Amino acid sequence: MTKTFRILMANQPKLMRELLVEMLEEESWIEIVGEVPHESEIRELVQKTAPDLLVVTADKPGRRPAICDSLLREFPALRIIAVAPHENYTVCYWASLDIHADDVESSEHGFLGAVKNAAQIASSGSKVN
Repeated sequence: MTKTFRILMANQPKLMRELLVEMLEEESWIEIVGEVPHESEIRELVQKTAPDLLVVTADKPGRRPAICDSLLREFPALRIIAVAPHENYTVCYWASLDIHADDVESSEHGFLGAVKNAAQIASSGSKVN
């Protein structure tokens, strides 16, 4: 990756957020632009930090968290990954309002792969394999 990919971490349980941040900080092409513990603060921090990717908490399998629709309307270039704090729960990735979620393997490798795909889509419009 040549361009820094800016990520805002939001809303997961603190331990989960810290583990994901720690994993992502190992990647030289990623910049963590902030952490948001409460959903009510997400929109303001998205406006302030202009992230390429927002990582939020998913409450139900295969369902986009409610905040995603309004954020994707207001910030159409934003990419969102919803991660569940529950064991064996699917990670879902949304690139825009008009596509369905892609299920991602619930593992460090699966999450990092989704982040790489989001970065590639943001920079060139095609998926990274």
